[in-house]
This record gives sequence, structure tokens and C-alpha cells, in this order.
Amino acid sequence: MNVLTGYIVREILKGSFVAVLLLLTLFNLFTFSDQLKDLGKGNYGLTEIFYYLALTSPSVFYELMPASALLGSLFILGAMGNNRELIAMRAAGLSVLGIIKAVMVAGAILVLIAIVVGEFVAPVTEQAAQMIKVTAQNDQIVMKAKYGLWLREGKKFINVRKIEDDGSLADISIYEVDDQRHLRYSAHAQKATFQGDQQWKLEGIAQSNISLEQMRASSQAEQMWQSSLAPDLLDIVVVKSHDLSMYDLAMYIDFLKQNHQKSHEFEMAFWGRVVNPLVVFVMLLVSAPFVIGVKRGVNVGARMMIGVVIGMGFNIIDKIVSHVGLIYDLNPPLMAFIPSLVVLALALFALNRVQA
Repeated sequence: MNVLTGYIVREILKGSFVAVLLLLTLFNLFTFSDQLKDLGKGNYGLTEIFYYLALTSPSVFYELMPASALLGSLFILGAMGNNRELIAMRAAGLSVLGIIKAVMVAGAILVLIAIVVGEFVAPVTEQAAQMIKVTAQNDQIVMKAKYGLWLREGKKFINVRKIEDDGSLADISIYEVDDQRHLRYSAHAQKATFQGDQQWKLEGIAQSNISLEQMRASSQAEQMWQSSLAPDLLDIVVVKSHDLSMYDLAMYIDFLKQNHQKSHEFEMAFWGRVVNPLVVFVMLLVSAPFVIGVKRGVNVGARMMIGVVIGMGFNIIDKIVSHVGLIYDLNPPLMAFIPSLVVLALALFALNRVQA
């Protein structure tokens, strides 16, 4: 790596990290304002809110990386163009291709950082943030396992394995122990529907009463169950696609398919993570044509504004394409790659015009 290439790489990295810091701060300010609505609910105070913001920041950082790479490179390359540094570099023998290479090297470093944060840090901290928020707002003792939620309510231990689309529960197990912590009652319900006022209607119940002398098994079609288990507490049991790493998404997709459940949303999320590194490179390529070819009399600010509009428009189009793919069950890899490939083609065409 020569001196000029190293200089461009360092400056783009600085610009990108400043951009992500500003965007992250702005995003957290909005999140902080939103979280204040729940202040005082249960034990959810300012300390818990700041913990929540800190733990959700890695996920936000990962999501903001493509936009930050775009903004950072636009401002840095734009400043170099305004100061005629790019012209001096080209006069010194650094070609347009060499400048693009330096930009891509910076992009590779940003991608590596994003992958480390998004795959190894963000999934853990995001789940911890949700756990802090929900447990602070509720008195129950909760533990989230990989595919379910465990709740302690007095002497009862409740396991919820699945939440249906309509908000009802499925595959619920209830265990009750005595003062000596011996199991005295167990029940399994196929479905539970919230009736309001801490009342749930259990359906398809198989239960057992256990004592030292005997064990009695019985079944019922329906039964009312009083529990302080709150519907909003169940948010943390739902496996959210954006909370999982690529490996966990792949494993969960396999789990859903084996159990004949819908996996399209998680497949879209998986391929979205696969394509995310390409998005960073595409965003960097988008910035190049609007500042590298700057000549006298050309408005650099206008070129930068066009680049920003294209970058932000890409995010909107990407979301639209993803939702269309979900609605119509279209091929997930195709839907994930189409926006990036289209913008990549446009960026390469614009770069070719700059070099011409």
C-alpha cells in the first residue's frame, strides 16, 4: 500500500466512523425519548434505560454501517475534490482505478468490523437489552432459552415454546413444586388465549397430580388459568430475525422447516445478512463518481447531494423489495441481491463515464 492509498484509506475510515458516531447518537436520542414513555413502569428507571441504549447500540451500529460508509466517503472524497487533492493525486500518477482501489480497501476494513459486531456482539447484546427492559417492567423472574421462555411465578415454573400469529400461546408446560421443592403438579396445554384481567384459557390440557403415594393423570378440553403472565412479557420469547446471527438464522430456518413452519421471513433476513457486505462496497462505489470526476466549475455539493439521495433511496427500495418478497413468497436470495446489483450496475456505469 503506497502513501497516497494509505492516506485515502485512513481518511475514509475516519469519515465513516465520525458519520456512524453521529448517526448512532441521533438514533439513540430518538430511542431515549421513546423509552422515557416507559419510565417508572415497574423498576424501569433511567439506569435501565441507559443500559438498554448501550446494549442496543451494537445492533444499530451494524445497521448504520452502509449509510455511514456512504456519508463518510462522500464527505471525505468531496473535501479532497474541493481542495484539489484528487487532481494532485492523479497528476502524481494515481489513476481513477487506484483511487477506487483505496476506497475498496477502506470498505473491506469497514465490512470486517461490521461482520464482527453484527455476528458476534449484536445478537448477544440485543437479547440482553430486551431481557433487561422486560424483567425491569415486570415482577416475574424470567429466563429466555434458545427457543422458549421460562418464567417463575411463586412455586410455579412455566415454559412457553411458541407464540401464534394471533398472539395466543402454544406448547405450554406448567410445573408446580411444594415447600420442599418436590414436583407436585405438572400440566401441558396445546394452546392458551389471553382473556384479560390475568385470565388465560387453556385448551388441550394433559395434567398430572403427584404425591408420595400416587400420581393421577387426567385431561381436559378447556380450563381457565389465572396467571400474572403479561402478554407484553412474551415479546422476548419471540425469535426475531434481526436479533440472530447468520449461523443462528441458518439453524433456526432448519428448525422451522423440520417442524413444517413458515421460514420465509428468516430466509429473507439470512440473505440480507449475506448481502450486507456487498451493500457497504456498493455505497462506497456510489460515492466515487460524484466526486472523483470533479472539474472546475462543477458543483461538488450538488454531486454529493445526488449521491446521498441515491444512497438513502437505496435503503427505501431495499425495504420495499424485501416486503414484496415476504408478501408474495418470492425467492429470498433473488430479492436480497436485486437492489444491490441494480445500484452496483449504475455505479459501475457512472465510474466508466468518469474514466472516459
